[in-house]
Amino acid sequence: MENKRFQKKDEAFVCAHCGAEVAPLGYTSRNHCPFCLYSLHLDINPGDRMSGCGGLMAPVRVFPDPKKGYIILHRCEKCGQEKQNRAAHMAKIQPDDIRLLIRLTAGEQ
Repeated sequence: MENKRFQKKDEAFVCAHCGAEVAPLGYTSRNHCPFCLYSLHLDINPGDRMSGCGGLMAPVRVFPDPKKGYIILHRCEKCGQEKQNRAAHMAKIQPDDIRLLIRLTAGEQ
């Protein structure tokens, strides 16, 4: 059976880093906290929940992209794997903290 590269998982969650209650986006999967930008290493492909790691994914850098807005580079604090994720700074529900995105674009942490 073919494994899809993206599986929608738009669920509410409590951030494992800062403890904030995070609401679903409503239109695509939310994979990181909009308040601290941390994520969890749960997926191999987006939404599949097939990673056995489960480590915290720290936001280490943000890159502006003319077509996709901001791209967040996350690095797993447990295994070191890096993944890129699109920021949700324009979301109507709990948008990503734009000040934090800009700070990470400048290389500050």
